[in-house]
Amino acid sequence: MNEALRDLSAYIAEVHPELVQSSDFAFGELTLTVAPENLVAMLTFLRDDVQCAFVNFIDICGVDWPQREKRFDVVYHLLSPRQNTRIRIKVLVGEDEAVPSACGVYPGADWFEREAWDMYGILFTGHPDLRRILTDYGFEGHPLRKDFPTTGFVEVRYDDSAKRVVYEPVELRQEFRSFDFLSPWEGTDYVLPGDEKAKA
Repeated sequence: MNEALRDLSAYIAEVHPELVQSSDFAFGELTLTVAPENLVAMLTFLRDDVQCAFVNFIDICGVDWPQREKRFDVVYHLLSPRQNTRIRIKVLVGEDEAVPSACGVYPGADWFEREAWDMYGILFTGHPDLRRILTDYGFEGHPLRKDFPTTGFVEVRYDDSAKRVVYEPVELRQEFRSFDFLSPWEGTDYVLPGDEKAKA
């Protein structure tokens, strides 16, 4: 399989060297990094080319790197049933940069792009309906950003006296706990029932 992926990488680099910024082999998979402006051209080529035939769109996901200038990785996973091969396309974008929508090439990208927008705040230009999909309508922020507070900003509850849903600042009902993840049977000063049998 690795040899087939290396051949595929060489073929793509030969046919469209201007589209690929870099290629990488890791964990038996091929990852191509492309510039945002070349994304739609690359996806269209991978779908339509007979040697590639990546007709199955699997998903889009985001990765947040807050310390990096290009903060987000937008990662596309494709499958070619004809070649029995998977490929990963990666685009690096800054916090205020937008990525061209892949909906024109793969209509199934619609919900995945909405999810990436909702969870990370990654913008997609040309998307037919870019709005939240997992969080509430009045939600502020993007939950999977690593700068998002662990407790959130507001909590939602139904107020029976007001007969509607109300938003209130988060109030923690218990102290924030830090777990040491030790086994309950380790690090104790007392003998648990049955321990005397284990030492015999």
